Amino acid sequence: MTTPAGSGRGFGSVSWWGLSPALDLQAESPPVDPDSQADTVHSTPELDVLLLGSVDGRHLLRTLSRAKLWPRRRFNFFVLENNLEAVARHMLIFSLALEDPEKMGLQERSETFLEVWGNALLRPPVAAFVRAQADLLAHLVPEPDRLEEQLPWLSLRALKFRERDALEAVFRFWAGGEKGPEAFPMSRLWDSRLRHYLGSRYDARRGVSDWDLRMKLHDRGAQVIHTQEFRRWRDTGVAFELRDSSAYHVPNRTLASGRLLSYRGERVAARGYWGDIATGPFVAFGIEADDESLLRTSNGQPVKTAGEITQHNVTELLREVAAWGRARASRGDPEEQQRSEASPEPGTPASTPEPFTVHFLPLNSAETLHHKSCYNGRFQLLYVACGVVHLLSPELGACVAPGGNLIVELARYLVDVRQEQLQGFNTQVGERAQAAGFAPQTGARPSETFARFCKSQDSALGSTDPAVEPGTPSLDVVAQPLEASSPAPEGLTQPPEGGTPHWEPCQLPSESPGSLSEVLAQPQGALALSNCESDSNTGV
Repeated sequence: MTTPAGSGRGFGSVSWWGLSPALDLQAESPPVDPDSQADTVHSTPELDVLLLGSVDGRHLLRTLSRAKLWPRRRFNFFVLENNLEAVARHMLIFSLALEDPEKMGLQERSETFLEVWGNALLRPPVAAFVRAQADLLAHLVPEPDRLEEQLPWLSLRALKFRERDALEAVFRFWAGGEKGPEAFPMSRLWDSRLRHYLGSRYDARRGVSDWDLRMKLHDRGAQVIHTQEFRRWRDTGVAFELRDSSAYHVPNRTLASGRLLSYRGERVAARGYWGDIATGPFVAFGIEADDESLLRTSNGQPVKTAGEITQHNVTELLREVAAWGRARASRGDPEEQQRSEASPEPGTPASTPEPFTVHFLPLNSAETLHHKSCYNGRFQLLYVACGVVHLLSPELGACVAPGGNLIVELARYLVDVRQEQLQGFNTQVGERAQAAGFAPQTGARPSETFARFCKSQDSALGSTDPAVEPGTPSLDVVAQPLEASSPAPEGLTQPPEGGTPHWEPCQLPSESPGSLSEVLAQPQGALALSNCESDSNTGV
């Protein structure tokens, strides 16, 4: 059997890293209204952002790292994911990024970040950090008062009680609630997934990876991804090899998630790796850089690899976030505050940023947010990942304030999608945005990675027809991952009896008129598939 090109089966049904470069959300949001600034003597202008399927927190961290370049604002990030493992990874990554520099140095933090975020296998010290942090978070989740005291930037108040219980179960599994590598045999799971995806091409997998890299990713703007690092990731799941290869042998439990599979006519709960094995974690931080020297070429070849650029960008990002935290702490020290604010130049941005809060919304709540007055017309910016574009609707558009902006991630870096499918996807994105009350931004810079829209001042719910028929045919792509219809591959681990329940997924893309291709709705949102068994959202 050979997997057909354009099937989308390499992206799985859960996503662990972004498939687009990190954005500064302040640069994408409308400017602060001068009239509102005039009334903020005792308060600070707020930026309310709603992010659907952002997955890894890269946009949030990028925004915080560049906050010093903008006038002072308080950030409210509302994050909506379709699986609790993504919520747990958000919490782990942010707790790592905001770790006290005296406890963990910058280099150690950046290396730990890269390994936890993008590697299937970890070094023992990194695995020990994950276990310790997960154990701490598992104890904090059921105690809201302690959670608010120790992690003031985090709000889980909107989550349902059963979601909090399931989130605690995810952390307990990460902390080693089930002992031994057989609880999550990552290497075997990765190879099993790769065999199912490639089929008869498995023996020629190096040639397949070279083709996907050179003929697809390189042609779409990711020339800095080196052949060797891409091959290594395709073979082993280790994207960032910062030490000797023999040091990476502990399974990264944060990449585990649960599914209900059909096995001999019965639905069987299984834990496995259901994420991306096609594109890799190189796009988010590894193909763009503020330092142009990192993108320099010699004899037509990049002088730096995507892994090296990623390490540099993440290190600088964590350095800026740490400086952001020190600036916040200095506000309580009058002498430090006086030094930081001495002789300010007119028009310079504030040096002491305002606090931020990450609010996690209930799973599958995108279609009901507009029913709550606190969300109706609240957000100045809406970000929608390519995997959840089918959730973009007039109801969701009603949550954006008039004059607010919409950013939609396009499918440019989805390797297993043909060029004509990408064009059809872009067309459907524009039609859905128009149906939700948005129009293309005037003067927006051209981009093949993001589509940018603006909501008119007089837009209102119901002002446009939500059932806009696509101008191009729907993408005829197989949406079902191979694992869903096949017998459970060898190496899958079973969740313990009496585990946490499996939540029902979001509305299927095929249930609404003019919906996007299901394959393009998979990568960023752990979405259910129309003809396969539903995923669990608990990871246990």
